[in-house]
Amino acid sequence: MRTADTLIAELGLAPHPEGGHFREVYRSPLHVDVEGRGVRRDALTAIHFLLRTGECSRWHRVQADEVWHHAGGDAVELLLLDPAMEQCLRVPVGPVTQGHSAFHVVPAGWWQAARPLGAYSLCSCFVAPGFVFADFTLMTGAADRALLQRRWPALIELV
Repeated sequence: MRTADTLIAELGLAPHPEGGHFREVYRSPLHVDVEGRGVRRDALTAIHFLLRTGECSRWHRVQADEVWHHAGGDAVELLLLDPAMEQCLRVPVGPVTQGHSAFHVVPAGWWQAARPLGAYSLCSCFVAPGFVFADFTLMTGAADRALLQRRWPALIELV
């Protein structure tokens, strides 16, 4: 059985700024104009993303839809906050043989965090329009942190 460290090496994964390990594996040669934003993006991007026990994907948001697909290991728990931070969803994504959904879509602009529910979770993440760091925000603002602390204090550890 492969370990998380073996997969990190075999897949050529590197540390991600939000936590965990990743490698981009696809960037579409097609481009789209993002309605209402006046920007052009690649149509789709895909990465491998791995979280080991004790690691997390810190609270962040992307200005594009993101599909998390379980690719191996244990399930991952996605934690989602709507843009107004009024509702919090916990969504396990993992093996369908264990009663989980194999994938989940995080809508553009939603806050998201993730943590493995076992030794490690390997996922494929697809972003459309394609991912660029200009559309990525880590939760670092004092107002967002304070709101999270008031409404969901147990989730502040993921900042």
